[in-house]
Amino acid sequence: MDIKNHWLTGERIRKQETPNRGGALKPRFLVMHFTGGASAQSSADWLCNPAARASAHLVLARDGSIIQLAPFNVVTWHAGVSQWNGVVGLNQHSIGIEMDNAGGLRKAGTIYQTTFGRSVAPEDVVVAAHKHGGPAGPWHAYTAAQIERAFELAELLVSRYGLEDILGHEDIARGRKTDPGPAFPLEALRARAHGRADDAPPHYQVTASSLNIRAGAGAEFPAVAPALKKGTKLVLLEAGDRWNRVEVVGNTDIEGWVNNQYIEAIKPSALRALAPKAGAKRAAPKAATKAATKAAPKSSLKAAPKSAPKSAPKAAPKAAAGKSPAAKAKKRG
Repeated sequence: MDIKNHWLTGERIRKQETPNRGGALKPRFLVMHFTGGASAQSSADWLCNPAARASAHLVLARDGSIIQLAPFNVVTWHAGVSQWNGVVGLNQHSIGIEMDNAGGLRKAGTIYQTTFGRSVAPEDVVVAAHKHGGPAGPWHAYTAAQIERAFELAELLVSRYGLEDILGHEDIARGRKTDPGPAFPLEALRARAHGRADDAPPHYQVTASSLNIRAGAGAEFPAVAPALKKGTKLVLLEAGDRWNRVEVVGNTDIEGWVNNQYIEAIKPSALRALAPKAGAKRAAPKAATKAATKAAPKSSLKAAPKSAPKSAPKAAPKAAAGKSPAAKAKKRG
């Protein structure tokens, strides 16, 4: 599988162009979805219908075959109202992959059914709680062929376009969307795609003149260390929609939560340029080990993954009482 002129080439890949598209795209993220439909073809047909007012770049079938609806340098309408790390409107910044999967199921007696009334065999069901909360319930399992193909696609797209992160629709439209859901190994996908592309966990740097690093995901938590200066390098340990848990690069052993509004991702090419030369003293690998351990799957693909920690509260950080306007503007997070 390869990419030529922003179109996939290779076996079991075909083109079905959608008219539902926007302007030029320079992608920064990859967003994973489930279709919630009856088949890959029916979902592709709907996403090519102008009445749908929706689209995506790819539809990934359960047998691993791919239907590409738009080139990767053109905006598609897959994200809707969305935001991530201060970026609003992810359609303008991301590639969207729709995977043929019914999503959440309902159980009637001993029978599992999709929302459109189709029965699902018990071996194709994953019982798990969603990472953003709620009780455990049945979800349509992804096939092994589909998951492996998703991993291949993610590695290729991250490498070719230098994507900063791989996200679920559930992450960028929290409370509104639940896809790709707990049956999909999203954290394992992120670890594998970025591990092979960058050979390192995601890195960020501070963009504010001064940024607090806190004991929890919110401005109400105390600082765990002196404020970080602009340009301080960070390793991502846990991602959230408003706050990230990070470790400060170097021999500081400082770890905590920072406001995503005041950090930016370091591109893989820039990260490689910052890497120490051969023979130089290597930094302690603790942060990389933590990130890899957190992302690695702990059971088979059909096992119910553990719920992720609750993400940051949605309240905006409050300025410290008694500070002057200049001090408030200077110290962020």
